[in-house]
Amino acid sequence: MIKNITLVVLAAGIGSRFGGLKQVSPVGPSGEAIIDYSLYDALKAGFGRIVFIIRRDMEEDFRAALGRYWEKRVETAYVFQELDSLLPAWFLKPAERLKPWGTGHAILNCREAVRGPFAVINADDFYGYGSYRKAYDYLKRPASSAKIPEYCFVGFKLRNTLSEFGTVSRGVCRIDRDGYLQRIDEMLKIEKSGQAARAFDDDGRWIPLTGEEVASMNIWGFTPAIFDDLEAGFNEFLGSSGLVPKSEYLIPVAIFDFINSGRARVKCLPTSELWFGVTYPGDLPGVQENIRRLVEAGLYPRRIRV
Repeated sequence: MIKNITLVVLAAGIGSRFGGLKQVSPVGPSGEAIIDYSLYDALKAGFGRIVFIIRRDMEEDFRAALGRYWEKRVETAYVFQELDSLLPAWFLKPAERLKPWGTGHAILNCREAVRGPFAVINADDFYGYGSYRKAYDYLKRPASSAKIPEYCFVGFKLRNTLSEFGTVSRGVCRIDRDGYLQRIDEMLKIEKSGQAARAFDDDGRWIPLTGEEVASMNIWGFTPAIFDDLEAGFNEFLGSSGLVPKSEYLIPVAIFDFINSGRARVKCLPTSELWFGVTYPGDLPGVQENIRRLVEAGLYPRRIRV
């Protein structure tokens, strides 16, 4: 375990399609949430610090549900992503704006809480132990002598990320022959099609996919070098899109900009792990069944919080 390698957990999302505080919905045999399995895997892989990014109005419920347990087992910090967080003096937010500014903004908020290399995950996504191990092993390497920062992301097989209950949005990645990310194509409507998949495009056509495509599920590895670029990118975003009420500064879009402008390289760490999460209410029983199978296979204890 290396204490300065931090896991940043994005837990401020509203989750409007599911409803409620889905970050702590019970999925395990003893009432565990998905995030309990994520933290169990991350600590087992070697991460030594946890930073939760939440909204201030959910702090009491979040800490009561799971935060206080993990605070006793690992160094833990909380960062609050709010609508007014980090807004420059020149920007006047629109009155109809109701929620913060997306995942890029969330990560920028943890600048003072991160001391070294860090990984970023979604609170309500199950990534599997192997994903955390790959990210940790990459982040613990000696600092690169490259002239531009090198980051990483864990790439999942697309078919291992789809829902049985509706279409999903996925970032489908193009990887070069050296294993570096070239671009991310945001496909807004992807569904299973037998053992493969298909995507609905802007022209109203279904495009066949193999299911072997690399999908980014928002598990990234960064160094603190990213914060200056995120700050500049967020300010540019506010200037161009900040008055659009539902616009968001998303980390995949920011990363694509960094790659295109030569400010970063991003290594793909492929994994065969299954990803699952609660996108729709109908996903919850399937997530619970997947967890049950993993517990019965001996990969997790019956009770995470002991």
